[in-house]
Amino acid sequence: MARKCSVSGKGPLVGNNVSHAHNKTKRRQLPNLRSVKVTLEDGTTKRIKVAASTLRTMKKKAAQAAVAN
Repeated sequence: MARKCSVSGKGPLVGNNVSHAHNKTKRRQLPNLRSVKVTLEDGTTKRIKVAASTLRTMKKKAAQAAVAN
């Protein structure tokens, strides 16, 4: 499975490692993925990979929706 967030679509970024001598080598910056169980409409559960920042946003929006109701 790809290193990609199932919800937001965040994936790896490409950049440079820069040494003290200013030598540049390529590197990948991977997203902070977490495995989360999600319950679907039919009652089954499925594991998906979600970025930690997306999880924080989802929890924030759920809390705001709970306060609004």
